[in-house]
Amino acid sequence: MAVNSKNEKVLARDEVAPAVAEAVSKAAVFDMHTHLYEPRFGELLLRGIDELITYHYLIAESTRATGLAPEKFYRMTKKAQAEFVWDELFVKRSPVSEAARGVLTTLKCYGLDPRRDGLAGARKFFKGLSAEEHVTLAFETAGLVGAVMTNDPFGDAEREVWMKRGRRDGRFHAALRIDPLIVDLPGSAKKLSAWGYKVDADFGGRSAAELRRFAVDWIKRMDARYAAMSFTPDFTWPDDSLQGRILRKSIIPACREAGVPFALMIGVRRKIRPELRDAGDSVGQGAPAAVGRLCAEYPKMNFLVTMLSRVDQHELTVTARKFANLKLFGCWWFLNNPSIVAEMTAMRTELLGLTYVPQHSDARILDQVVYKWRHSKKTIAEVLGGKYTDMCDAGWAPTRSEIKRDVKALFSGNAMEWLRLK
Repeated sequence: MAVNSKNEKVLARDEVAPAVAEAVSKAAVFDMHTHLYEPRFGELLLRGIDELITYHYLIAESTRATGLAPEKFYRMTKKAQAEFVWDELFVKRSPVSEAARGVLTTLKCYGLDPRRDGLAGARKFFKGLSAEEHVTLAFETAGLVGAVMTNDPFGDAEREVWMKRGRRDGRFHAALRIDPLIVDLPGSAKKLSAWGYKVDADFGGRSAAELRRFAVDWIKRMDARYAAMSFTPDFTWPDDSLQGRILRKSIIPACREAGVPFALMIGVRRKIRPELRDAGDSVGQGAPAAVGRLCAEYPKMNFLVTMLSRVDQHELTVTARKFANLKLFGCWWFLNNPSIVAEMTAMRTELLGLTYVPQHSDARILDQVVYKWRHSKKTIAEVLGGKYTDMCDAGWAPTRSEIKRDVKALFSGNAMEWLRLK
């Protein structure tokens, strides 16, 4: 019987893949990027069946399938929108897309039969669940031990909650979203000035120092785990544009002062079809080399990066091999499909070993964490099972405890370590 240095039995070849699948299935998950909210944020926390099936993926899919003008769809009530989507994508057509299948998975995991219970049965199930009860149900079903929100202090409803400094839900962690500072500096400058930060619309005068002070203050107020922004495919570095100057003179120094990473999410083309609203964004190829130049310029600063275009993934992963201050995370947005998750997980494992974060949910609806993690875990387990079997064939058979150790790092440990939670 073969054993390792700790006198643990190593697994036979045919035991490896099942052991990996079991470890992944049972692994606790730390979800490092979502658009969820603590229950204390009230209606900002989107939840329940009507929200789930009117998510913008399914809006785009249902209006495409029927030819219904988006303007007509958005004139419907939420209830009518949900009934339209259900009828078109679940009754008149088979729900085979990833977003539609996700609704089925979520309902099934909650103990419902999607075909038998239907929309009416799902509504009955969710009715009466308090926000706290609903969060507990979703997190326990998905195996989540924590999740990072996306927090925008320029949103009036959200800012009001933060200013009250109420009791926090320990399962949720904050991330400071800085997009409004760059997408609309003139509009943001007006609010900042009213709040006591002397920021000019043209970023002149003391704007750089004041914007840095604002970012540090809000990282501390939120106890934010990182600051983040979504960038267009045109992101470059070095960058002498207004965006680049704000990053160089204010945001990156604020992150360094506060001791948090800066997260770059690169590749979104905003509103290529505006009438679709949130469903109208698209994807474009970016420049991973710019990420490398950013990491090289700030070697003592930690960066979290995910890119939206499949085309960018190989160069980005090779870039990550060169910079220990760069952590890749997740299969973002349009990449969150099993075929692409499998490809990216295999490539990252082959090039980076276990030093990345394979997935985040990007969930905007509470119940999405259920299917996004159930689907991702299945795909990731299949890829890892093959990699551990290959390792076994090369003469290094793992033990169960070694597999559990590695899986824990991928699904929670790597993210929590970078976000100073362990």
